[in-house]
Amino acid sequence: MSGAVARAGSGPTYDVPLLFAVLFLVGMGIVMVYSASSAVALEKFGSGAFFLKRQVIFALLGIVILVLYSHIPFRYYRSLTYPLLLMALGLLVAVQISGLGVGAGGAQRWLRLGPITFQPAEVARLVLVIYLAYSLSKKQETLGRFSVGLLPHMIVLALFGILLIMQPDFGSVVIFTALTWLLMFVGGVPLRHLLGALLVLSPVVYFVMINAAYRLRRLISFLDPWQHPADEGYQMIHSLMAFGSGGLWGAGIGKGYQKLFYLPEPHTDFIFAVIGEELGFWGVLLLLGLFATVLWRGLRIACGCQDHFGMLLATGITFALALQVSINMGVCLGLLPTKGLTLPFISYGGTSLLLNMAAVGILMNIGAYHGQRT
Repeated sequence: MSGAVARAGSGPTYDVPLLFAVLFLVGMGIVMVYSASSAVALEKFGSGAFFLKRQVIFALLGIVILVLYSHIPFRYYRSLTYPLLLMALGLLVAVQISGLGVGAGGAQRWLRLGPITFQPAEVARLVLVIYLAYSLSKKQETLGRFSVGLLPHMIVLALFGILLIMQPDFGSVVIFTALTWLLMFVGGVPLRHLLGALLVLSPVVYFVMINAAYRLRRLISFLDPWQHPADEGYQMIHSLMAFGSGGLWGAGIGKGYQKLFYLPEPHTDFIFAVIGEELGFWGVLLLLGLFATVLWRGLRIACGCQDHFGMLLATGITFALALQVSINMGVCLGLLPTKGLTLPFISYGGTSLLLNMAAVGILMNIGAYHGQRT
């Protein structure tokens, strides 16, 4: 019986709607990265296709990774949980080491290992999901105890949170905290413990927000960006202008105006605004439909998995994508304070794209699993 289960979880079965939506998003991302970055790339690197070429390479490598991870039985990650957790924490510590950590825009969030530069927070997010899925599934009979269901998971979250705040990367802290709370809720931790944790964390979050002057300025400018058009409100204003000028059908691919040195980070954090300007309402609706398909299939896979670890792992991956999409779009639309988070599968960047493709590959494998609860 166990052999049949293993074979069922490692076969080359693909969720066609999920695969189509992800590949369409990646293709759309390549087009929009080129459109959003060509002017910046031409000025900085002398070639308008600089970011395009790199994104194509990332996309091709991402497809290979998706296929590879879709063939790795998801249950193998149980035995790798703690080595992966130590690795993720080690990478976040290494960011603070001189000579390894790479800074940009006042933050030190990247790690350089030889010719490779990547963002450890992206790795840590997937590792956190694996850890929570493993720990909650292993302890499901005793999650009602505070010392078992809540405390160890909050300690791990605190370790990640401290290292992320040191970068600083408050946006990732918010995602990590929301992921931990949601997975503990789904996993079966008593609601009274979760609500108590929220009450304890609220003063900490408030202190962290007001303790940094730039976060306080961002919050104030978020409430009325038009009162701060030259500094903290600048990005949000130009993002809203991009959406406003897009109309129903948009200006056309490559014909946007805000990306021409007005809108900061047009090919990364604010690529959604470029899509709104160049593809208009219908382009944004298409993008939302594709993301909705990914999230719908992820939840279907989670609900259909009879293995508790697989269910939690699929739920965590889906929640992580949903949170990142929601925060990025919320920032671009002026619904949330400005935060440096990319749009999954769309924004330029190798770390985010490759990790998200790996996560989708894991989802594919969970979806191919038809065994019994173990």
